[in-house]
Amino acid sequence: MATEIVVPALGESVTEATVAKWLKQPGEAVAMDEAIVELETDKVTLEVNASVAGVLEGIVANEGDDVEVGAVLGSIAEGAASSAPVASKPAESKEQAPAEASEAAEPEAVEATGEPVEIPVPVLGESVTEATVAQWMKSVGDSVAQDEAICELETDKVTLEVNAPVAGVLTSIAAEADSDVGVGAILGVITPGSGGAKAASKPAAASSAPASSQEAPKAATPATGNDLDPSQINGSGAGGKVTTADLVTFLEGNTSPAAMTLPPAVAKLIAENNLNPHQVKGSGKDGALTKGDVLEHLKNPPAAPVPAPTVSASPASGTASTSAAPVEERETREKMSKMRKTISRRLKEAQNTAAMLTTFNEIDMSAVMDTRKQYKEAFEKKHGVRLGFNSFFAKAVVQALQDVPSVNARIDGDDIVYNSFFDIGMAVSTPSGLMVPVIRDCDKKSFSEIEGSLGDLAKKGRDGKLGMDDMAGGSFTITNGGVFGSLLSTPILNMPQAAILGLHKIEERPIAVNGQVVVRPMMYTALSYDHRLIDGREAVTFLVRIKECMEDPQRLLLSM
Repeated sequence: MATEIVVPALGESVTEATVAKWLKQPGEAVAMDEAIVELETDKVTLEVNASVAGVLEGIVANEGDDVEVGAVLGSIAEGAASSAPVASKPAESKEQAPAEASEAAEPEAVEATGEPVEIPVPVLGESVTEATVAQWMKSVGDSVAQDEAICELETDKVTLEVNAPVAGVLTSIAAEADSDVGVGAILGVITPGSGGAKAASKPAAASSAPASSQEAPKAATPATGNDLDPSQINGSGAGGKVTTADLVTFLEGNTSPAAMTLPPAVAKLIAENNLNPHQVKGSGKDGALTKGDVLEHLKNPPAAPVPAPTVSASPASGTASTSAAPVEERETREKMSKMRKTISRRLKEAQNTAAMLTTFNEIDMSAVMDTRKQYKEAFEKKHGVRLGFNSFFAKAVVQALQDVPSVNARIDGDDIVYNSFFDIGMAVSTPSGLMVPVIRDCDKKSFSEIEGSLGDLAKKGRDGKLGMDDMAGGSFTITNGGVFGSLLSTPILNMPQAAILGLHKIEERPIAVNGQVVVRPMMYTALSYDHRLIDGREAVTFLVRIKECMEDPQRLLLSM
């Protein structure tokens, strides 16, 4: 039975796309939900996944063809192959003797005491249906303990680890690094029990083939250390493009002590930007490169030494002539990460959906700063956390939300939903981008509990360990651009929330107090809000409540 592959809905007002690239060829096996073709529109690039498992039977629309929504791209012969993703390459030479072929494909002995257990992609969080396999921490044949991290997934919001459901041996990997997988898709298989010798991850070459055919053609000898030359890497991608696998193979083939093994996500960035990994400063364990290191290198590349002008003799006159130095590149280009794409999309959706307006006020921070100075040491000694300004603002926000309930609400279709909980999101900057972990039930937490929760979440963000549960379901958000020196800003809503509070740097300014000009530590605050739900009077009242609580912190204790 053949199942047609059709062009899916492409988005509002988009009716046509171009076939950019076929990721599978006729005759190749495909797994359900596996990406098989890439389409490009004037707005986005998207992958079309297989709706059934089978074999790609035929291609109707070739690369470069323009296709409309609903048009047939090709067909899949359903059930012609196993539902698990298959190896990317066919078996070895057909001239192999049957006994030899059987020997080559059979893995070495693995002691097993139970039925194989599949490793599925876990639930990724609200509205998240797909992830990318960032790296495998175990190889085929490795022993794994129950609950040991074996695979790392990246979504457009977080990076998360997948743990082994049972103890045993990793006997197969179905989704290689850099492949996209849906929730519930099979990543690999563990055979319960203890492992003997490692299983062979690839079929062996046919022993009956002539000696000359067993040796793969060698690429140019890999350079070592800082002399690594990307031009020496054989590219297997379209148009000779160097892929991640090409770079990993090249580096693994470098027997020099200076050779390094790169995680797939890092290798992909290195390959796409033709970088020398030895010239990128690593911040990981033992100097290992991380994705953040490569992005930072691309953002702030080291100054290239200015080459000396070359001098050559003119054949006609015998005089020396000086040639100009090579011109440096004026720009670099890198592909957007999934997280950055999602941040862009969500912020633009907020602008397009909400009737956003921002109102401002300023706060004299003298009282809070005096209180913090007076109790800082005793607070830290008793609770083990530092007393910062965030807990004061969180408590002030809770009181203001209680006084102005519409700011703690959201629009759901034609309904207004008033939240009776106070889960405050605190925006934090991480190597992967801006994230908003949520501190639950701030109305019930003490100052020390709020500071402790925020410290834990900020550390998880820096370590790339924030999960979906850490960021889902907030009712209001606080963002602090002041830590970077921002004096004033108009923050964008974190939909579907109705408002967001922007904090800024504390700066000494002259103000009038009781007819006298005095210098005080002042902070501008900004409340961006959805005018469909919150009126100007309510927004201004909310900011005034924040100002009153911060300028007279005793109000926070008396709930006034």
